[in-house]
Amino acid sequence: MARFLFILMLLSCAADSAKAQLFDDLTISGYLQATPVWISAELPEPLEGDSFLEYRLQNRLNIEWYLMDELSLNWEMRSRFFAGDLVDEIPFYKEGVDTDPGFMKLSWIVADSEKWFVHYIPDRLNLDWNSDEWRITVGRQRINWGINMATNPNDLFNIYSFYDFDYPERPGTDAIRIQHFLNWASRIEIAYSPAREARNSVAAALFGFNTRGYDVQVISGYYRHKFAAGGGWAGSIGQSGFKGEVMGFFDLDEDSESEPVNLIAALSADYIFDNSLFVIVEGLYNKEGGRESFLLLGEPITADNPSFSRFQFTAQGSYPFTPVWNGSLAVVYYPDEEAVYISPSVSYSVGQNVDFNLITQIFAGSSDSAFSNAGNVVAATLKWNF
Repeated sequence: MARFLFILMLLSCAADSAKAQLFDDLTISGYLQATPVWISAELPEPLEGDSFLEYRLQNRLNIEWYLMDELSLNWEMRSRFFAGDLVDEIPFYKEGVDTDPGFMKLSWIVADSEKWFVHYIPDRLNLDWNSDEWRITVGRQRINWGINMATNPNDLFNIYSFYDFDYPERPGTDAIRIQHFLNWASRIEIAYSPAREARNSVAAALFGFNTRGYDVQVISGYYRHKFAAGGGWAGSIGQSGFKGEVMGFFDLDEDSESEPVNLIAALSADYIFDNSLFVIVEGLYNKEGGRESFLLLGEPITADNPSFSRFQFTAQGSYPFTPVWNGSLAVVYYPDEEAVYISPSVSYSVGQNVDFNLITQIFAGSSDSAFSNAGNVVAATLKWNF
C-alpha cells in the first residue's frame, strides 16, 4: 500500500515537470484527490447496518502527445484506491467497480487485500487526426452530443449520470468518429461504437447547423437494437438560454416485452443574474421512465432511459459568495414517484491549485416510491491539480 502511494506521488511530480514543457510535443496534467464518503442507506440482506464509511484516493493523469502537426495520441486515466465498510461488507464490490463498458476491457485491479483495493481504468485512449475541415478520432474517446446540463437523450454514445459527484471528466467509449466541418457553424459527424455483443453496438450520424441564432442538430442511427431519431437545439430567448433535446427510440425486436416506442423530451432554460447567481431549470418527459427500486450505490443510465421516473423537474443554482467561496444547490422532483432529490454543495479555494468541496445528496420519497430507501450521501473532497 505504501509503495502504491509513493508511486502516485512520483507520477504526480513527473507530471508537474512534464507540464512545465520538458518536451514541446508532450503535455501531462491531472490531479490527486482524497474523498471520504459517508453513505446512509438500507441495503438488502445479507448486509447489516444502514451507515457506511468509504475512503477514496484518486489520481487523474492526462497525457497528450503530438506525434506530428495534425496527429496526437491522447491517454487519460484514473487510478483509485478504495477502503472502508463497503469493501468489507458488500460481496463482489470490487468486481462491481472493475467494470469496463468498452469494446475492449482495459481496466484491472492493480492491487488488493480484504480491506482495500486499487483500480485502474483509462477513459480516453485514442489517436486524433485534425485538419481544417476534417477530424478523425479512433479509440476510446468522449463523443459529447448532449446539450442540456442535466439530462441528455441525444448523448447516444456515453451518457453520464447527473448523480455522479466525483467524475467531472465523464466516461468515454470505444469508437471511430469522423467529423467534417462544412463552415464555422455546420458539421457532419458519423460515429460507430462496437460492442462485445453486436446488437448492443451504436452507430449514428449527426448534422449540425445554425439558423436564426440557434445551434441545431439532427441525429439518426442504430442504438442497441433500436432505431433512434431526434435532435436538439441551443439558443436564447431574451437574456435567457433555451435548450432542448428530443429523441425517439423504436425497438427492432418484434418479440421484445418492452414498449415498441419510447419518446424522450427534455427542455431547459438558464439565466445569469446581475449578482452572478446562475440558475438552470429543466423539465423532462420519459415515456418509459420509472423503476420499482433505486440503488444509490450505482444505477446505469442509458440514452433510451435517462431518468428514474416518467416526469422529472430539475432546478440548479450556483452563486460565488466570494472569490474563494462558491455554493450550489440542485433539486430534482419526481412527481409520479412522489419523491425528491436535494444536493447542496460548497467549495473553497484553499490555495493555488488546491480546492476543497463538500457535497450532500439526499433522496426522499413516499413508502411506495422507488426512492423510499435510496439513502443519502455526504462526501468531502480535497483536490490538488497539477
